[in-house]
Amino acid sequence: MGNHLTEMAPTTSFLPHFQALHVVVIGLDSAGKTSLLYRLKFKEFVQSVPTKGFNTEKIRVPLGGSRGITFQVWDVGGQEKLRPLWRSYTRRTDGLVFVVDAAEVERLEEAKVELHRISRASDNQGVPVLVLANKQDQPGALSAAEVEKRLAVRELAAATLTHVQGCSAVDGLGLQPGLERLYEMILKRKKVARASKKRR
Repeated sequence: MGNHLTEMAPTTSFLPHFQALHVVVIGLDSAGKTSLLYRLKFKEFVQSVPTKGFNTEKIRVPLGGSRGITFQVWDVGGQEKLRPLWRSYTRRTDGLVFVVDAAEVERLEEAKVELHRISRASDNQGVPVLVLANKQDQPGALSAAEVEKRLAVRELAAATLTHVQGCSAVDGLGLQPGLERLYEMILKRKKVARASKKRR
């Protein structure tokens, strides 16, 4: 199954330039990644089962007035045996969305290890990272600021743009501002890349 998943992973030819932004959603199992994806797609809460491989959906996000941006979102399973495959999906992506269960405090150290591992992979150097502190609707959920501290987000590479956003797949709280911020970070990175090419 692993080989099949790797073969299905997106490549640079997957999307026409700027037609849609390629975003990969990863995180530990049971963090709520698929529920967040379906909340964005269908505008309602969908109870999901653990993802055995991946899900992919094209999602249009309104950005002020009539403008909008299309994200091609890949939601990849977070079970430990699937995590080595994450790099096949994150290679040449425009942005990473790392989802954590903010109410499951005891797993934040494990989440921290995986976040730092994937963001420091050679293919992901400088790729913007949006951390979604999910399940804010649950009692005892840590705030975005506390999650940022526990995950040591500021210790990621200096070239990596990051943002931590509290959210809830149940009511959709925080998803719109989180994706708007991700879009801004992706644009900023593309501008910097274009400027550096012109200087060469």
